[in-house]
Amino acid sequence: MGTKLLSVAIPSYNAEAYMANAIESLLPGGDEVEILVVDDGSKDRTAEIADEFERKYPGIVRAIHQENAGHGGAVMAGLRNATGLYFKVIDSDDWADKEAYPKVLETLRCFSAPEKQIDMLISNYIYDKVGVEHKHVVRYRGALPVGQVFGWDEARHFRKGQYILMHSVIYNTDMLKKSGMELPLHTFYVDELYVYAPLRDVKRMYYLDVDFYHYFIGRDDQSVQEQVMIRRIDQALKVNRMLVEAADPYAVENVHLRDYMINYLEIVTTVSSVLLLKAGTPEHLQKKQELWAFIEKTNPRLYQTLRRRILGRILHLPGKLGRAVAIGGYKIAQKIFGFN
Repeated sequence: MGTKLLSVAIPSYNAEAYMANAIESLLPGGDEVEILVVDDGSKDRTAEIADEFERKYPGIVRAIHQENAGHGGAVMAGLRNATGLYFKVIDSDDWADKEAYPKVLETLRCFSAPEKQIDMLISNYIYDKVGVEHKHVVRYRGALPVGQVFGWDEARHFRKGQYILMHSVIYNTDMLKKSGMELPLHTFYVDELYVYAPLRDVKRMYYLDVDFYHYFIGRDDQSVQEQVMIRRIDQALKVNRMLVEAADPYAVENVHLRDYMINYLEIVTTVSSVLLLKAGTPEHLQKKQELWAFIEKTNPRLYQTLRRRILGRILHLPGKLGRAVAIGGYKIAQKIFGFN
Protein backbone atom coordinates (compact mmCIF):
# COMPACT_ATOMS: atom_id res chain seq x y z
CA MET A 1 0.00 0.00 0.00
CA GLY A 2 1.19 3.56 -0.69
CA THR A 3 0.66 6.54 1.56
CA LYS A 4 -1.37 5.86 4.67
CA LEU A 5 -4.63 7.73 5.11
CA LEU A 6 -4.11 8.51 8.80
CA SER A 7 -1.19 8.50 11.22
CA VAL A 8 -2.08 8.32 14.91
CA ALA A 9 0.60 9.10 17.50
CA ILE A 10 0.15 7.59 20.96
CA PRO A 11 2.55 9.32 23.41
CA SER A 12 3.25 6.69 26.08
CA TYR A 13 5.11 7.08 29.35
CA ASN A 14 4.86 4.28 31.92
CA ALA A 15 1.56 3.34 30.32
CA GLU A 16 1.69 -0.46 30.60
CA ALA A 17 -1.63 -0.59 32.49
CA TYR A 18 -3.79 0.99 29.78
CA MET A 19 -1.95 1.60 26.49
CA ALA A 20 -3.19 -1.64 24.88
CA ASN A 21 -6.75 -0.29 24.97
CA ALA A 22 -5.71 2.82 23.03
CA ILE A 23 -3.84 0.78 20.41
CA GLU A 24 -6.56 -1.85 20.02
CA SER A 25 -9.23 0.81 19.53
CA LEU A 26 -7.34 1.93 16.39
CA LEU A 27 -6.58 -1.49 14.86
CA PRO A 28 -9.94 -1.72 13.02
CA GLY A 29 -8.53 0.95 10.69
CA GLY A 30 -6.38 -1.77 9.12
CA ASP A 31 -3.70 -0.88 6.58
CA GLU A 32 -5.11 2.62 6.07
CA VAL A 33 -3.98 3.69 9.54
CA GLU A 34 -0.44 3.99 10.86
CA ILE A 35 -0.30 3.65 14.67
CA LEU A 36 2.83 5.31 16.06
CA VAL A 37 3.41 4.22 19.66
CA VAL A 38 5.97 6.63 21.10
CA ASP A 39 7.69 5.12 24.14
CA ASP A 40 8.91 8.25 25.91
CA GLY A 41 11.71 6.75 28.00
CA SER A 42 9.35 4.59 30.06
CA LYS A 43 10.63 2.58 33.02
CA ASP A 44 7.90 -0.08 32.99
CA ARG A 45 6.82 -2.51 30.23
CA THR A 46 5.65 0.22 27.84
CA ALA A 47 8.53 -0.36 25.39
CA GLU A 48 8.01 -4.13 25.47
CA ILE A 49 4.27 -3.82 24.83
CA ALA A 50 4.88 -1.41 21.93
CA ASP A 51 7.34 -3.87 20.36
CA GLU A 52 4.88 -6.74 20.81
CA PHE A 53 2.18 -4.83 18.92
CA GLU A 54 4.65 -3.93 16.16
CA ARG A 55 5.60 -7.61 15.70
CA LYS A 56 1.96 -8.68 15.71
CA TYR A 57 0.78 -5.94 13.32
CA PRO A 58 3.70 -5.19 10.97
CA GLY A 59 3.11 -2.26 8.66
CA ILE A 60 0.34 -0.96 10.94
CA VAL A 61 1.91 -0.45 14.38
CA ARG A 62 5.33 1.19 14.68
CA ALA A 63 7.16 1.41 18.00
CA ILE A 64 9.26 4.56 18.42
CA HIS A 65 11.66 4.61 21.37
CA GLN A 66 13.28 7.77 22.70
CA GLU A 67 14.77 9.23 25.84
CA ASN A 68 12.18 10.95 27.99
CA ALA A 69 11.15 14.25 26.40
CA GLY A 70 7.72 14.77 27.93
CA HIS A 71 4.32 14.86 26.26
CA GLY A 72 5.29 17.55 23.77
CA GLY A 73 8.47 15.75 22.81
CA ALA A 74 6.52 12.53 22.24
CA VAL A 75 3.93 14.30 20.05
CA MET A 76 6.70 15.88 17.98
CA ALA A 77 8.39 12.47 17.58
CA GLY A 78 5.10 11.10 16.28
CA LEU A 79 4.74 13.99 13.84
CA ARG A 80 8.31 13.59 12.55
CA ASN A 81 7.67 9.91 11.84
CA ALA A 82 4.16 10.33 10.40
CA THR A 83 3.66 9.29 6.77
CA GLY A 84 -0.14 9.53 6.62
CA LEU A 85 -2.08 12.25 4.82
CA TYR A 86 -3.69 13.19 8.13
CA PHE A 87 -2.38 13.21 11.70
CA LYS A 88 -4.07 12.55 15.04
CA VAL A 89 -2.85 12.35 18.65
CA ILE A 90 -4.51 9.95 21.08
CA ASP A 91 -3.10 9.80 24.58
CA SER A 92 -2.24 6.36 25.93
CA ASP A 93 -5.10 6.34 28.47
CA ASP A 94 -7.72 7.49 25.95
CA TRP A 95 -9.27 5.63 23.02
CA ALA A 96 -11.19 5.92 19.75
CA ASP A 97 -14.92 5.19 19.69
CA LYS A 98 -15.63 1.99 17.77
CA GLU A 99 -18.81 3.32 16.14
CA ALA A 100 -17.49 6.75 15.20
CA TYR A 101 -14.06 5.55 13.99
CA PRO A 102 -15.23 4.08 10.65
CA LYS A 103 -17.15 7.29 9.92
CA VAL A 104 -14.01 9.35 10.56
CA LEU A 105 -11.99 7.19 8.15
CA GLU A 106 -14.75 7.30 5.54
CA THR A 107 -14.76 11.10 5.76
CA LEU A 108 -10.99 11.33 5.47
CA ARG A 109 -11.11 9.12 2.36
CA CYS A 110 -13.36 11.73 0.74
CA PHE A 111 -10.58 14.27 1.29
CA SER A 112 -7.61 12.17 0.18
CA ALA A 113 -7.24 13.53 -3.36
CA PRO A 114 -4.73 16.45 -3.54
CA GLU A 115 -7.33 18.92 -4.80
CA LYS A 116 -9.83 17.95 -2.08
CA GLN A 117 -7.64 17.85 1.01
CA ILE A 118 -8.69 19.81 4.08
CA ASP A 119 -6.47 21.34 6.78
CA MET A 120 -8.44 20.17 9.79
CA LEU A 121 -11.21 17.71 10.56
CA ILE A 122 -13.11 18.39 13.78
CA SER A 123 -15.18 15.84 15.68
CA ASN A 124 -16.71 15.59 19.15
CA TYR A 125 -15.06 14.22 22.28
CA ILE A 126 -16.40 12.57 25.41
CA TYR A 127 -15.32 13.30 28.97
CA ASP A 128 -15.12 9.67 30.12
CA LYS A 129 -15.00 10.45 33.81
CA VAL A 130 -14.75 7.63 36.34
CA GLY A 131 -17.92 7.19 38.39
CA VAL A 132 -20.04 9.48 36.19
CA GLU A 133 -22.93 7.64 34.55
CA HIS A 134 -23.91 10.33 32.04
CA LYS A 135 -20.75 11.30 30.18
CA HIS A 136 -20.40 14.91 29.07
CA VAL A 137 -19.87 15.27 25.33
CA VAL A 138 -18.39 18.39 23.76
CA ARG A 139 -20.04 19.04 20.41
CA TYR A 140 -19.67 21.94 17.99
CA ARG A 141 -23.23 22.21 16.73
CA GLY A 142 -24.20 25.84 16.42
CA ALA A 143 -20.57 26.96 16.21
CA LEU A 144 -19.57 25.11 13.04
CA PRO A 145 -21.42 24.07 9.89
CA VAL A 146 -22.08 20.33 9.85
CA GLY A 147 -21.06 18.06 7.00
CA GLN A 148 -19.50 20.60 4.64
CA VAL A 149 -16.14 22.12 3.89
CA PHE A 150 -15.97 25.62 5.37
CA GLY A 151 -13.61 28.43 6.29
CA TRP A 152 -13.43 30.75 9.26
CA ASP A 153 -16.01 33.08 7.71
CA GLU A 154 -18.64 30.36 8.19
CA ALA A 155 -17.68 29.71 11.83
CA ARG A 156 -20.03 31.20 14.39
CA HIS A 157 -19.74 31.97 18.09
CA PHE A 158 -18.15 29.27 20.27
CA ARG A 159 -19.75 28.91 23.67
CA LYS A 160 -17.60 28.63 26.79
CA GLY A 161 -16.52 25.02 27.10
CA GLN A 162 -16.89 24.48 23.35
CA TYR A 163 -13.35 25.26 22.30
CA ILE A 164 -11.41 23.05 19.92
CA LEU A 165 -8.98 20.82 21.82
CA MET A 166 -6.38 18.26 20.81
CA HIS A 167 -9.05 15.59 21.34
CA SER A 168 -11.28 17.04 18.65
CA VAL A 169 -8.82 17.71 15.80
CA ILE A 170 -7.26 15.71 13.01
CA TYR A 171 -4.77 17.84 11.09
CA ASN A 172 -3.51 17.62 7.53
CA THR A 173 -0.02 16.26 8.20
CA ASP A 174 1.74 18.37 5.59
CA MET A 175 -0.01 21.55 6.75
CA LEU A 176 0.89 20.85 10.37
CA LYS A 177 4.55 20.26 9.57
CA LYS A 178 4.74 23.41 7.43
CA SER A 179 3.04 25.51 10.13
CA GLY A 180 6.24 25.40 12.18
CA MET A 181 4.35 24.32 15.29
CA GLU A 182 6.94 23.21 17.86
CA LEU A 183 6.06 21.91 21.31
CA PRO A 184 8.41 22.40 24.28
CA LEU A 185 10.09 19.41 25.91
CA HIS A 186 9.39 18.20 29.44
CA THR A 187 6.26 20.33 29.69
CA PHE A 188 2.65 19.42 30.38
CA TYR A 189 -0.37 21.22 28.87
CA VAL A 190 1.26 21.55 25.43
CA ASP A 191 -2.03 20.43 23.85
CA GLU A 192 -3.11 24.08 24.14
CA LEU A 193 -0.25 25.11 21.85
CA TYR A 194 -0.98 22.17 19.55
CA VAL A 195 -4.43 23.52 18.71
CA TYR A 196 -3.57 27.24 18.79
CA ALA A 197 -0.23 27.72 17.03
CA PRO A 198 -1.27 26.26 13.62
CA LEU A 199 -4.63 28.07 13.40
CA ARG A 200 -3.37 30.78 11.03
CA ASP A 201 -2.58 28.05 8.48
CA VAL A 202 -5.97 26.35 8.79
CA LYS A 203 -8.14 27.47 5.88
CA ARG A 204 -10.30 24.47 4.90
CA MET A 205 -12.17 22.68 7.68
CA TYR A 206 -14.81 19.99 8.00
CA TYR A 207 -16.93 19.23 11.07
CA LEU A 208 -18.03 15.61 11.43
CA ASP A 209 -20.70 15.46 14.14
CA VAL A 210 -19.72 12.14 15.73
CA ASP A 211 -18.45 11.35 19.25
CA PHE A 212 -15.02 10.04 18.29
CA TYR A 213 -12.55 10.61 21.14
CA HIS A 214 -12.92 9.14 24.63
CA TYR A 215 -11.03 11.42 27.02
CA PHE A 216 -10.45 9.41 30.19
CA ILE A 217 -10.52 11.27 33.49
CA GLY A 218 -9.93 9.48 36.75
CA ARG A 219 -6.28 8.73 37.43
CA ASP A 220 -5.01 10.44 40.59
CA ASP A 221 -1.74 11.42 38.89
CA GLN A 222 -3.44 12.81 35.80
CA SER A 223 -2.10 16.17 34.65
CA VAL A 224 -5.60 17.72 34.51
CA GLN A 225 -6.44 16.92 38.13
CA GLU A 226 -6.69 20.27 39.89
CA GLN A 227 -4.17 19.62 42.66
CA VAL A 228 -1.71 18.21 40.12
CA MET A 229 -2.19 21.33 37.99
CA ILE A 230 -1.43 23.55 40.97
CA ARG A 231 1.74 21.56 41.66
CA ARG A 232 2.72 21.97 38.01
CA ILE A 233 1.52 25.55 37.72
CA ASP A 234 4.88 26.78 36.43
CA GLN A 235 4.47 24.54 33.38
CA ALA A 236 0.94 25.81 32.78
CA LEU A 237 2.22 29.38 33.04
CA LYS A 238 5.04 28.60 30.61
CA VAL A 239 2.53 27.35 28.04
CA ASN A 240 0.27 30.34 28.74
CA ARG A 241 3.13 32.71 27.93
CA MET A 242 4.08 30.72 24.83
CA LEU A 243 0.49 31.02 23.58
CA VAL A 244 0.63 34.80 23.93
CA GLU A 245 3.89 34.84 21.96
CA ALA A 246 2.89 32.21 19.37
CA ALA A 247 0.49 34.31 17.35
CA ASP A 248 -0.92 37.82 17.65
CA PRO A 249 -4.69 37.65 17.07
CA TYR A 250 -4.66 41.27 15.91
CA ALA A 251 -2.30 40.34 13.07
CA VAL A 252 -4.97 37.96 11.71
CA GLU A 253 -7.15 39.45 8.99
CA ASN A 254 -10.16 37.16 9.39
CA VAL A 255 -12.30 38.62 12.16
CA HIS A 256 -13.90 35.27 13.07
CA LEU A 257 -10.52 33.61 13.55
CA ARG A 258 -9.26 36.65 15.45
CA ASP A 259 -12.21 36.50 17.86
CA TYR A 260 -11.75 32.78 18.38
CA MET A 261 -8.05 33.22 19.17
CA ILE A 262 -8.73 36.02 21.66
CA ASN A 263 -11.46 34.00 23.37
CA TYR A 264 -9.15 30.97 23.56
CA LEU A 265 -6.39 33.03 25.18
CA GLU A 266 -8.95 34.43 27.60
CA ILE A 267 -10.01 30.96 28.76
CA VAL A 268 -6.45 29.67 29.17
CA THR A 269 -5.40 32.78 31.09
CA THR A 270 -8.50 32.57 33.28
CA VAL A 271 -7.75 28.96 34.23
CA SER A 272 -4.12 29.85 35.06
CA SER A 273 -5.25 32.82 37.14
CA VAL A 274 -7.92 30.91 39.05
CA LEU A 275 -5.52 28.09 39.91
CA LEU A 276 -3.09 30.67 41.29
CA LEU A 277 -5.90 32.26 43.29
CA LYS A 278 -6.94 28.87 44.64
CA ALA A 279 -3.38 28.14 45.76
CA GLY A 280 -3.58 31.51 47.50
CA THR A 281 -0.02 31.85 48.82
CA PRO A 282 1.79 35.17 48.40
CA GLU A 283 4.10 33.44 45.92
CA HIS A 284 1.17 32.25 43.80
CA LEU A 285 -0.56 35.63 43.90
CA GLN A 286 2.70 37.23 42.77
CA LYS A 287 2.86 34.80 39.84
CA LYS A 288 -0.64 35.86 38.81
CA GLN A 289 0.48 39.50 38.72
CA GLU A 290 3.57 38.52 36.74
CA LEU A 291 1.49 36.61 34.16
CA TRP A 292 -0.75 39.60 33.49
CA ALA A 293 2.27 41.94 33.42
CA PHE A 294 3.85 39.66 30.83
CA ILE A 295 0.73 39.84 28.65
CA GLU A 296 0.65 43.62 28.97
CA LYS A 297 4.30 43.93 27.95
CA THR A 298 4.12 41.38 25.11
CA ASN A 299 0.81 42.44 23.60
CA PRO A 300 -0.68 45.61 25.15
CA ARG A 301 -3.75 45.49 22.92
CA LEU A 302 -4.54 41.92 23.93
CA TYR A 303 -4.01 42.84 27.58
CA GLN A 304 -6.47 45.72 27.35
CA THR A 305 -9.07 43.45 25.75
CA LEU A 306 -8.71 40.66 28.32
CA ARG A 307 -8.53 43.06 31.24
CA ARG A 308 -11.73 44.92 30.25
CA ARG A 309 -13.84 41.80 29.79
CA ILE A 310 -16.00 40.45 32.59
CA LEU A 311 -13.64 37.55 33.39
CA GLY A 312 -10.67 39.89 33.54
CA ARG A 313 -12.52 42.20 35.90
CA ILE A 314 -13.59 39.36 38.19
CA LEU A 315 -10.04 37.96 38.30
CA HIS A 316 -8.76 41.31 39.51
CA LEU A 317 -11.32 41.94 42.26
CA PRO A 318 -9.36 42.96 45.37
CA GLY A 319 -8.87 41.04 48.61
CA LYS A 320 -10.12 37.70 49.89
CA LEU A 321 -13.70 38.45 48.85
CA GLY A 322 -12.58 39.10 45.29
CA ARG A 323 -10.67 35.81 45.21
CA ALA A 324 -13.69 33.98 46.59
CA VAL A 325 -15.94 35.43 43.86
CA ALA A 326 -13.49 34.39 41.13
CA ILE A 327 -13.07 30.87 42.50
CA GLY A 328 -16.83 30.49 43.00
CA GLY A 329 -17.49 31.49 39.40
CA TYR A 330 -14.94 28.97 38.21
CA LYS A 331 -16.61 26.15 40.17
CA ILE A 332 -19.98 27.03 38.67
CA ALA A 333 -18.44 26.94 35.18
CA GLN A 334 -16.95 23.51 35.94
CA LYS A 335 -20.40 22.14 36.77
CA ILE A 336 -22.11 23.76 33.78
CA PHE A 337 -19.54 22.75 31.16
CA GLY A 338 -18.30 19.52 32.71
CA PHE A 339 -14.59 20.27 32.31
CA ASN A 340 -11.99 19.20 34.84
